Formats: sequence, structure tokens, C-alpha cells
Amino acid sequence: MKLWAGRFSKEVDKKTNDFNSSISFDARMFEEDITGSIAHAKMLCKQNIISKEDEEKIVNGLEKIKEEIISGELAIDPNAEDIHTFIEGELTQRIGQAGKRLHTARSRNDQVALDIRMYLRKENEKLINTVRQLITVTAQSAKKYYDVVMPGYTHLQRAQPITFGHHLLAYAQMFLRDLGRLEDAGKRMNVSPIGSCALAGTTYDLDRKFEAELLGFDKPCSNSLDGVSDRDFCIELASAISILMMHLSRLSEEIILWCSWEFKFIELDDAFSTGSSIMPQKKNPDIAELVRGKTGRVYGDLMTLLAFMKGLPLAYNKDMQEDKEAIFDAYDTVNVCLSAFIPMIETMSVIEKNMKKAASGGFINATDCADYLVGKGLPFRDAYKATGELVAVCIEKGETLDTLDIEEYKKVCDLFDEEVFEKIDLQKCVSERKSYGGPAPENVLKEAEKILKEI
Repeated sequence: MKLWAGRFSKEVDKKTNDFNSSISFDARMFEEDITGSIAHAKMLCKQNIISKEDEEKIVNGLEKIKEEIISGELAIDPNAEDIHTFIEGELTQRIGQAGKRLHTARSRNDQVALDIRMYLRKENEKLINTVRQLITVTAQSAKKYYDVVMPGYTHLQRAQPITFGHHLLAYAQMFLRDLGRLEDAGKRMNVSPIGSCALAGTTYDLDRKFEAELLGFDKPCSNSLDGVSDRDFCIELASAISILMMHLSRLSEEIILWCSWEFKFIELDDAFSTGSSIMPQKKNPDIAELVRGKTGRVYGDLMTLLAFMKGLPLAYNKDMQEDKEAIFDAYDTVNVCLSAFIPMIETMSVIEKNMKKAASGGFINATDCADYLVGKGLPFRDAYKATGELVAVCIEKGETLDTLDIEEYKKVCDLFDEEVFEKIDLQKCVSERKSYGGPAPENVLKEAEKILKEI
């Protein structure tokens, strides 16, 4: 039976019913629906709106239904309009008239808004814990490779020497910001809409604060129209997830590059790679590629939420039923990505000699060479020009700054002496970059340990 039966004189067309139904995706909120209904019954009893006897029947009946759904004894009817209709119908069938009193001073509008807030609040806490695991694994890897020299890049061109640990900590910082966004989204989500009813509250003497506290909310929403029509919390969570996926995608792209023979900086564990059906030599970084691809899917979920909400007048509109599939998909997708991504990072092998070899080419110690001349009193722009001329000489002669004869240095600038080779040693270059946030190994180690301590 439809919760809105009475106004209509005939059954809804089956195709219309199927189109209107949300049971296929909102069934996952059955525990939240039952928990919310139990709190609502307790509040109604406290306010003398229903009797103590009816409250006990409702609470016992709902707890039994929950137990049976979890155990599998009770199957959720796929033909029900939604999870709310199914549970209320099942309750009324079991306890009779008392079940019909449960929906007093409540609409499906505020009931749906309550259930999805409670569900996302719970799932967001799980996601927060998973992101903490991601940060921990990233920082542990950074600590392990705190002094492994590699080239840093701009424009995908070798630029300056850094360490692999420093590179990984850049992602740890991104993930820390993701963690903060998820935590912030959780705070704004934790406001109870129940008691807003359809849109205009109710004439019953409710205790909305009591019901909100029973359900673990910080407070009830202060405007009934906003209570039933707000989906900012879905959009904000989807946005935070999208940014997290963007960061995972960026690291995935680098992992894909690093695994290639052109770089060969790392090798992924066999458990997180696949082969080719025709080329026996292949070892493909499919996990990273899938994460990169699924990022677009999550972006689509965010755009779905933004697009269907953008033109809705207050208050509730059926368009808002589209919120669940989009936010559930975004949440499910980021979780499946993280479940594979975290152990992939944890088990990857770093090929240090290849990183060092790449760092030795590309003249990434050129800035240090220029800084050496600055230390000798030459203005930076003149030092920059002299070092550029040296690079041109090296290219012409097939040398590097490390192997070029000191006499060639002196031809460009007579301030050079043998000390320059110590200053442009890659390990020295990295070690001297001690400015706050720089890649000096001691900085990297300190920052990694700080993150691991605080996370």
C-alpha cells in the first residue's frame, strides 16, 4: 500500500511505479530508517502524542524487523516504493493500529532527509578512517625513502634535485587537506531535519531537540523549508570525494609514468599489476589506471547533484530522489579505489639507482651552480647567464656539470674553482635545501614523523 493512498482512486501504472520507485538504491538505508523511527516514536511518547503502550509496540516491532533484515530472515520487497514504505508497511502488518501512529508529525520528506544524513554521516566516518590509513602509508613510505635522490619536475622536464620522500610528502599534504574537507563536511551534515515534516513543521507539540540528541545530531535545523530541501551536505561530500579522487588520480598518473621503462623508478607488486593477453613481457599498472579512470565517474556524480539541484524551487521536489544514486556511487567508488590503492602504495618497490641516474642528467644542479657564483659575489642574473652558457658547453661536448673540466668553467667565469664540484654534488644540493618545507632529508624525516604522530 502506498503511503499516499486515499487521494487516488486507482492503482498506479506498473511502469510508472517502477519509474517512481527508489527501493533498489535506498534499501541500504534500512538501519537508519529504523533507528530514526525508533527515536521518533520515543519523542512522540515523551510528548504524550502516542501512548507508552504504542511506543513499546513500535520500538519492539522495529527492532525485530531490523534483526530479521540483517539475518536474512526478512527480505526487502523489491516491489515496494521505497525503504520507508516497506518498513512502515511491515510494521503495521505486525502490530496493527500502533504502526499507523508512527508517522504522526512526520513526512517522508523529512524522513528521507534524516535517513540520508544519518547514512552519510556513518559512511563518512568510515571514509575518514580510510583516508587516515592512506596518509599513514604515504608518510611511512616517505620516511623510508627520505634521502633517496630523484629529479623534481616542472613541465615534466627535469628541474631540481629532490628526494622521493619529499615527493610523497607532497601527496600526504594533499590527503591531509582531503581529510579536513571530509571532517568539515561531517560537521555541517550533523543537523537533524526531522520535525520539518512536509515543509511547514507541524501543529503537534514536538521536542525536536530531544529527537536530534537521541540520533546523535548536534542540533535540529532551524528552518523547516531548508530542512527538507537541503542537499548541500550531499554536494559537499561529493565535492570532497572528487578532490580526493583528483589527488589519487594525479599520483596514479605519476605511478604509471614511473612504472614505464622510460622512467623505471618503481615497480609495483605482482598482486597489484596485470599482464597482457598477447605480450608476455608486459606488467601493467591497471590499478592506477582504473583509479585515474574512475575519477571521471566521481566527477560525473558531483555534476549530477549540482545539475538537478540548480533549478529547484523550495521545498521538496521529486528530482531530489536522484541524490542517493549519485552520492552513493561517489562514496562506493572512492572506497573501492582506496581499498586497492593503499596496499599498492604500501608494497611498491623503489629502484633507487634509476632515480639517481635520472637525477644525474638534465642539469638539475644548474641552480646550485648559479647560487655558488652568487656566494662569490656575482649578481644572480649574471650567475644565471654564466650557468646557462656552461649548460650549452656541456650539451655541445656531451658532458654534464659534474664531468665538465674546471678549465671550461673558468672560460665562462673566472670566479669558478674546484669547490664548485662539491657544491653541485646532487646529495649536497638536496641536503642544503633546508628551508622550511624543502627537500633536505632531515626536513623530510621530521615532517614524515610529525604526520605519523599526529594522524
